[in-house]
Amino acid sequence: MQRRRILQAAPALIVPAGLGWQAARAQAYPDKPIRYIVPVAAGGGSDLIGRTVTERWGRTLGQQFVVENVGGGGGVIACQNTARAPADGYTLMQGYVATHGTSPATRKVPYDPVKDFTAIGMIGATPNVLIVDANLPVKDFKGFVDYLKDNRGKVSYGSAGAGSLTHLTMELLTQQLGTPLTHVPYRGVAPAITDVIGGQTQACFPGLAAALPHLRSGRVRAIAVTGLARAQQIKDIPTFEELGLKNLDAVQWYGVVGPAGLPPAIVARLNETLGAVLRAPEMLDKLAGEAVEPSPMASAEFSAYIRNDVARWTALARERKISLDA
Repeated sequence: MQRRRILQAAPALIVPAGLGWQAARAQAYPDKPIRYIVPVAAGGGSDLIGRTVTERWGRTLGQQFVVENVGGGGGVIACQNTARAPADGYTLMQGYVATHGTSPATRKVPYDPVKDFTAIGMIGATPNVLIVDANLPVKDFKGFVDYLKDNRGKVSYGSAGAGSLTHLTMELLTQQLGTPLTHVPYRGVAPAITDVIGGQTQACFPGLAAALPHLRSGRVRAIAVTGLARAQQIKDIPTFEELGLKNLDAVQWYGVVGPAGLPPAIVARLNETLGAVLRAPEMLDKLAGEAVEPSPMASAEFSAYIRNDVARWTALARERKISLDA
């Protein structure tokens, strides 16, 4: 009888030991460098954000981050590499609105942006700004709407490419206005802005960082910004929310994800230390060059944010019949 009781109790004794081992492992984390995948080529804004954040994050964790730029496929290769990595906290990725928002909404990708990843936390976001050719007789949003009505079928806009945030945000706007514009896709936002300045197209919806030099030179005019608050760099420009348009709070966001199934204790440590880095006063200035406002979030909150962003763009793509697989 005594032997039977010992055997019955054995599994109960094993479970706490296992949990203790996991807790000890998480407490020792990280004990080696962390691979940090940035899904774009080196040198761009996203790369700068990743290197700025991880340099300070590494100091906080007491371990180095090794930034690895994995371009190609619009972020697909980076996402696959991350999703297939061991769920031990030593491979992380800088997910952003394209990899975990617009791309899965507009084309078939070989990963699930929610199920295949663990959301660690948001880094921050920058608004998109509706700009027009400075020579256009448009001074504000009302003037823009009037111009569209007076020139129905004659107004075109440029984007950074079909399915990009600059494309979908304008589609979101025209959906609400009920006034169509002709879409002209480019390979990147820079040539799209150049053609607005040159008068080949009349409008564009770039991220604020890309638009700022041209706004400051006076070659383009800002009409309104996305997001829920005015951008610090152009405080006199209203948000669409202020102008009475709902659901135009879309922003270019950046965050950190890892493979699905990361241990909760490691996720908590990463989220806590990332939040501490982003709340440091110096980080506001460091990210200002890319017009990014630090926006730390809890892991669960960031996971819900990704889920909602994918749902938002998927619904729009279906309604506007936008599919890059067609």
